[in-house]
Amino acid sequence: MNRVNIYRSASRGQTSVPNLFIDEYMADANDAQLKIYLYLIRMMNDNLPTSISDIADKFNYTEKDVERALRYWESRQLLSLEYDAAHNLSGIEVLPLENACEPPRQTPRITPVLSFVRPTKNIENAAETAPKRFGQNEDIEQLAAIAEQYVGRPLTKADTDKLLFIYDELGFSAELIDYLVQHCVERGKKDFRYMQKVAISWHEQGIISPKEAQDTSRKYDKTVYTIMKSLGKSAAPATKELNYIDKWTKEYGFLLDVIQEACDKTTMSTDSHRFEYADRILSSWHEAGIRTKADIEDADAAYKRSRQTQEKAQAAQPKNAKNKFNSFSQNSYDFDQLEKNILSN
Repeated sequence: MNRVNIYRSASRGQTSVPNLFIDEYMADANDAQLKIYLYLIRMMNDNLPTSISDIADKFNYTEKDVERALRYWESRQLLSLEYDAAHNLSGIEVLPLENACEPPRQTPRITPVLSFVRPTKNIENAAETAPKRFGQNEDIEQLAAIAEQYVGRPLTKADTDKLLFIYDELGFSAELIDYLVQHCVERGKKDFRYMQKVAISWHEQGIISPKEAQDTSRKYDKTVYTIMKSLGKSAAPATKELNYIDKWTKEYGFLLDVIQEACDKTTMSTDSHRFEYADRILSSWHEAGIRTKADIEDADAAYKRSRQTQEKAQAAQPKNAKNKFNSFSQNSYDFDQLEKNILSN
């Protein structure tokens, strides 16, 4: 393949990037981190003000995405972030690469240096029983400091044990743990037991990067957590529960409003085995060709008319009259009771 010559044309308003950044830092950063860092350099060169919301709007990111990118470059010692008394970001100092305090290193994927007992049967219980030594790794200490900022309080030993379990036993990178903690806190969950369950779920799904976790979260956020809430569930969905939801949304192709209708019928009928109960309802609708809420209303109306017609016919017959047509007991199905009978089998 022919070599390509690269040359500069005379133009104004250029932003220069140090060769050291391209050679040593660029390969390890993701797209968001690169875009945001280069944008900061451009704004700094022209002495232009900016803000997290401005950056988020420009690149169609969330403000949390921008904050994560800033913290990433701070961890690489290319930025210094300043905060006011209310812990709000108030200043960003772009540090010269030549004066970095340490040589560039890959995005933290730390070789475990802690002593752990590998889980045998119950992976969740391993976090409670594994012996750990905290404070012997700079990156782990930084993780704890970041986690404390997210949850707004000092971490307990139990909290740090769970963080270390996620880091060492599940093999999460520091960047993925950072995203995990923020992901949970944004949903109002500051309990590290909850974070551990989410981490185990991600581990079972083979998630190894913040981008994969973010893609999964965006995919499940609206649908999964709406369904969980509709069934009275507040914890992170278990694998079996996710399998049910995948069945309803992918295999059956139901829209969220139809699934919520089944969830409403479920919560009014039972306090236990709600996923199984809702699955029976949705499976029966799928078999009956029901696709929309209007179809459900039509089916319910047809069922009521059938019941009323049947009841009138039974009332019109003489009580003791029997012939070959009415000597058999008439069927009068109660749809809800039928579902309960199916679930009890």
